[in-house]
Amino acid sequence: MPFIGLRRIGSASYLTIRASIFIGFALMCVFIGVLGYSSAQMIKRSAALVVETFDRSLMSIDYARAAAADFSAMQTGFLRLRLATTAARQKEREAELEVLAKTFYEDLDISATRSQSARAKRAAQTVKNAVDGWQRSRNDIDPQLPLSEVLANLDVYSETVNHQIDLLINLTAGDGFLHRQQALRSIQTETEMDIAFTLAALLLSAIVTLVLTKRISGPVSAASAIAARIASGDLDVAIPEARRDELGDLLRSMSIMRDSIRAMMQAEVSQRQSAQARLMDAIENSREGVLLVDTAGRVVIANSPLAAFFGDLNEQLAPGASLSSLIQALVRTKLVEESRLAIDALPWSSATDSPGTVEIGLLDGRWLRVSWCPTREGELVAFFSDITLSRSREAQLKQTNLWFDAALTNMSQGLCVYDSDSRLKVVNARFRDIYNLSADQIRIGTTIESVLSLLGSYKKDTSRAAQDSQAIRARIATRAMFAQQDELADGRVIAFSHRPISDGGWVLAYEDVTERHRSEARISFMARHDPLTALPNRALFGERLEQGLAALEQGGSLGLLLIDLDRFKEVNDTHGHPIGDALLRLVAQRLLACSREGDTVARLGGDEFALIGTSLSDADDAKQLAARIIQTLVRPFAIEGYRIEIGASVGIAMATNSDCDSDTLFRDADIALYSVKKEGRGSYSVFTPDMESALHARRVLEHDLLQSVANGEMELAYQPMVALNDGQIRGFEALLRWNHPTRGRIMPDEFIWLSEETGFIDKLGAWILRQACKDAVQWPEPQKIAINVSPVQFRSGKLIRYLEEALRDTGVAPSRVELEITETTLLHENEANIATLRNMHALGVRIVLDDFGTGFSSLSYLRSFPFDRIKIDRSFVKDFGLRNDADAIIHAILGLGKSLRIPVTAEGVETYEQLELLRVRGCDEVQGHLISKPIRAGDIPALAASVAATLAAATVTSDGGLGGQADRPAYSPPAGNKAAWPA
Repeated sequence: MPFIGLRRIGSASYLTIRASIFIGFALMCVFIGVLGYSSAQMIKRSAALVVETFDRSLMSIDYARAAAADFSAMQTGFLRLRLATTAARQKEREAELEVLAKTFYEDLDISATRSQSARAKRAAQTVKNAVDGWQRSRNDIDPQLPLSEVLANLDVYSETVNHQIDLLINLTAGDGFLHRQQALRSIQTETEMDIAFTLAALLLSAIVTLVLTKRISGPVSAASAIAARIASGDLDVAIPEARRDELGDLLRSMSIMRDSIRAMMQAEVSQRQSAQARLMDAIENSREGVLLVDTAGRVVIANSPLAAFFGDLNEQLAPGASLSSLIQALVRTKLVEESRLAIDALPWSSATDSPGTVEIGLLDGRWLRVSWCPTREGELVAFFSDITLSRSREAQLKQTNLWFDAALTNMSQGLCVYDSDSRLKVVNARFRDIYNLSADQIRIGTTIESVLSLLGSYKKDTSRAAQDSQAIRARIATRAMFAQQDELADGRVIAFSHRPISDGGWVLAYEDVTERHRSEARISFMARHDPLTALPNRALFGERLEQGLAALEQGGSLGLLLIDLDRFKEVNDTHGHPIGDALLRLVAQRLLACSREGDTVARLGGDEFALIGTSLSDADDAKQLAARIIQTLVRPFAIEGYRIEIGASVGIAMATNSDCDSDTLFRDADIALYSVKKEGRGSYSVFTPDMESALHARRVLEHDLLQSVANGEMELAYQPMVALNDGQIRGFEALLRWNHPTRGRIMPDEFIWLSEETGFIDKLGAWILRQACKDAVQWPEPQKIAINVSPVQFRSGKLIRYLEEALRDTGVAPSRVELEITETTLLHENEANIATLRNMHALGVRIVLDDFGTGFSSLSYLRSFPFDRIKIDRSFVKDFGLRNDADAIIHAILGLGKSLRIPVTAEGVETYEQLELLRVRGCDEVQGHLISKPIRAGDIPALAASVAATLAAATVTSDGGLGGQADRPAYSPPAGNKAAWPA
């Protein structure tokens, strides 16, 4: 047995303790290593099963589900293909379908490859065959078939695909369950084996521990006992013969140590006797009082100075006197009140194990410092020193230092005091704080050259640091007073001054004046610059303009460009003012990039900017600059994840001589800017004299418009909306007219834009709501009233309140009121727009999407909010039957309305052919001049017969071919702002 061999070697004293421990633990390490390797192999097998489960089951399921999603996308893509109206859009949709089909086949192939059964692979092949059939059927379907029939033909393949994909997933999941059961059985087997190996490792550890204990513990116990006897002072202890191992070396060392201690003790006794005699002489001749107390608490030595301190206490100081009686006598007859409590609480005992010091006051005014410490023999020695004079000086110095430290610490300035040898003597914490210096960097005794060199490294312009330091030393050498400022690299400004002192030294005071410096600069900057964009404000811009005009005396020309941002208010209303502020800052950056050297770009307020072009040679040069500005600002802005698109309008005024004043130049540029806005924005214009008359006309129109409602000049006309299934009038659309006292009737497109710019649209819109509801109350139910809402009116936030007031005051049923919202109104779709629509819908009114198809992302609007009706724009109806693209768009809109179950109204019907085509295509309602022109509210009762006759004539024309477009010339509607206010 191995253990018997180890015991035999140990008894022969040839195997060391270190070797025994090494062999025992080596055996344990080998066994544990084998155990660890076995466990690792088991875990590796379990991991392989887990990976197999994922690769062969979970991945197949994931790709099967991905194939299902791909097929759904293919179905959606086909629907979008069918709804595409142009060849380019159809080609784009077809390309998207090819990409989706390729992705589907790749996902299905991976799912089949990863499956683990023949049934799953057959299911995958069935899915592929069904999709191939769906593809072939899609390609073979007649494009003229209705969408519902097309979808019905394809549903057979769709159901097969979905069923087989579900079957593929279920089969793959079943295979994954079988792998799971196999993995669980493998883990159970491996767990049982790990437990067995662990028990074996514990048994081996116990055997090794037993052998090592027997080999080591006995000799160690013997050596410990011998060491304890030597430590207790038994220097005659016998030490046995040692073995040839580490314990044997220890026993031999202990024998040598015992002999050395014995010799040292004998030498120390003789030395102590000699030293004791010398010590007594030194104690007696000392200037300090010395008191030695033995372990029993009795006086051993009390020298002459101690007796002189306490005078008549000779009895208590005599050898053999009790220490406690001495303390009591001191407390009773010698000490002041505050010292009695302090000394009575001290550990005056030979048992104390730590030194200490206390200061005591005597009744005669003297102060003694008492220091004590224990001796090696356990006795107590105390020293008494007279500190009366030093204590008095110390108190005075302490008070002075307190005042000085308080002054230094609380100074707002950094202070450095140097002596006549140019070495630092005093420095306060404020100085270190100013320069962010540590105590190690600025030490007492540092030379002025070192300090100046260190401070120079913090300056902004380090190239001048040496020159500045030399200038300061020269001033110090002449003992001249001076003050100056330095700017540091971190932007701070430090002011310092020098003052000489009488002993040849000097004082340097430092102060951080950064905030004061910045405040002064900030105040100066803010007074002349816009705080948001940091561009010059109106005041500074006026100064620069005056300077530019004055320079025209030397020749040349100057251009003033006024820049107004288009659609900026929409950004604020849609995204909030923080986004608007960020947009203004980016606009300022782009304008600066467009400017030339010497030009001045300023923000005059709101979204108004201006540019002074001092290097513009003529008006053409100014036009090029304006065009560059417009092109720059029309590029989209990216702000916090939003894509912001705006535009710019630019008014230009040129000055070629110094006779032109700034006010006139501003006025001319403003008139040119107004001209651009009137023409539709997004362009530029150079001032000409005839623009001034146009501005005057605009101001007159604006004045008349603001008074129009109060003067009763506004009225509403009503155009009927007729159902094509029964020819009944379903309601009327309210159309605004302005009966101007001198200009006659004015159509909405001539003044609605002005009411939006001036903010009058809210008051005008409130009047329209109230008047239309008031007129509708007189009509037979359930005829409805449709009212147009301006985009500006919609975003003002007052529409809901005006609507509630109109419904309450007129008593009209909310279900009879329709509000027509254009796609332009919802161009920047956000939560605020949707919330406003929902609030209006909650009142019971109906919401109509007007001019559908002329805006952007119409389908997204229909998804975001359930509109009650869609109106086809008159521009499509005008070309209906004449242009293929108009036919396709109207067909798509009507099909979309049927699919979403939203009624569709076509506006602008002007011919019998248009009416009949809309009837055949399934349009729900129509309105237009063919049915009736807009009429007054009083003419509505007589309208029913006229509408019935028109519809009957349309039927005859369609059935018998008795009429046509040539029989009734098409009506040409007046131009206007059709997006929000139809004429």
